[in-house]
Amino acid sequence: MALPQVAIVGRPNVGKSSLFNWIAGRRISIVDPTPGVTRDRITAPIQIGERYLELTDTGGMGNEDVDNLTADVERQIQFAIDRADVIIFLVDGKSGPVPLDEEVVKRVRGLNKPVLLVANKCDSSTLDDQVGEFYKFGCGDVYCVSAKQNRGKEQLLELILKNLPEDTHDAAPARKDETLKLAIVGKRNTGKSTFINCLAQEERTIVSEVEGTTRDSVDVRFEKDGKSIMAIDTAGVRNRGSIRNDVEFYSLTRAERSIRRADVVLHFLDAPKNISMVDKRLCGYVLENYKPAIFVINKWDLLKEHLATGEFGDYLRKIFPSLDFVPMAFITAKDGKNVQQVLDLAQNLHKQASLRVGTGDLNRVLKQAMLDQSPAIRQNRLPKIYYATQVSVLPPTIVLFTNGPELFDKTYQRYLLKTLRDHFRFPDVPIKLYLRAKAPMSNREEKASPDKPKRIVRARSKKKKATQAGELWDDV
Repeated sequence: MALPQVAIVGRPNVGKSSLFNWIAGRRISIVDPTPGVTRDRITAPIQIGERYLELTDTGGMGNEDVDNLTADVERQIQFAIDRADVIIFLVDGKSGPVPLDEEVVKRVRGLNKPVLLVANKCDSSTLDDQVGEFYKFGCGDVYCVSAKQNRGKEQLLELILKNLPEDTHDAAPARKDETLKLAIVGKRNTGKSTFINCLAQEERTIVSEVEGTTRDSVDVRFEKDGKSIMAIDTAGVRNRGSIRNDVEFYSLTRAERSIRRADVVLHFLDAPKNISMVDKRLCGYVLENYKPAIFVINKWDLLKEHLATGEFGDYLRKIFPSLDFVPMAFITAKDGKNVQQVLDLAQNLHKQASLRVGTGDLNRVLKQAMLDQSPAIRQNRLPKIYYATQVSVLPPTIVLFTNGPELFDKTYQRYLLKTLRDHFRFPDVPIKLYLRAKAPMSNREEKASPDKPKRIVRARSKKKKATQAGELWDDV
């Protein structure tokens, strides 16, 4: 059964996003004094005692959006009200009632569901006596809290719990390791929100031609083939030098955080437009965090008559030579074309990033790679790999014990990574490679070592001509 829904509504700047973050226990919604920052519905699953619920943050009622998106914001608010089991009507305890509060009352009065009148910004008990004016709204008792001063939280949680529907048998949300998290990133107006709505099969986020429509990172949960998936819609990324205000800065940092917490990143590209420096920097950030990624070329219907997918693929490979392993998907999100295939590909990448390789197989492949292409001698020393092992997954993390990490240049490391992708079952995901220094044992230590495998001794006796090639394990 679906989780009970609790929606926070109110006029602009009463602290809805602050209250949302406070109850959720982490920063999710952007908090800024600018009216109208929140546009989409922001949700988060929370637990109160033994009950689970989904908390929803909404935009400010009655706010005239600067980008003429007022109707879209109001529609998102109404969606939240219609689906909520409990509504938190938030007011400003410091300023007292204002005309816009009356507009909110008209929309929540008469609903056949609990409406909790909560006065925020009551930073001290001296302000509690000033909230009496809110009783005229006819919404029952007024509950005083302060998200900023952490005041009244336990009482509010108990109040929410008391008003939740009974006997719903709320299922606990999927554990973190059971939910596949997809970060949808890219420049502005590449169709990220359209893609999210296609996945959710509803108007989950606002879609508009206005650049910067999406500001927060919006988590949208759904199921596919019995598996829990969370798609994270992010604000369109732009150059840091073009950021005009705090809201755009927060949007950028939320997008970067979404990449860090994602399992797979879907990097959206606008097919009719050229790759920009923003795309390159975004790819660099994805690569720095070793996230499996997919180049999602959206709006392909506008370009397919003039260019083949192979030609566009060659164009991408030339621009991103270090990401030649990243798969591509050509879609039209507006029509839902190839959207399900992107999900299937993302699930496959997640499986690849979760694989482990046997130590013996790993070392045999690397040994052959060293024999096929020996690294160049550096600092009058021959680079050697003594031993290799995989120490982690998500991403696959491999440690090489060498006679000096500085002897292996970036080009040769890329060659080793390509070899690993070619031989093992993670051809499309980044591999984290660590090089560690390990001092070789002396000949006397080798003879005295009781644990030395005999097969390595025999291998040494057969390889006397290794002076011109990189060596693997010869000193172990």
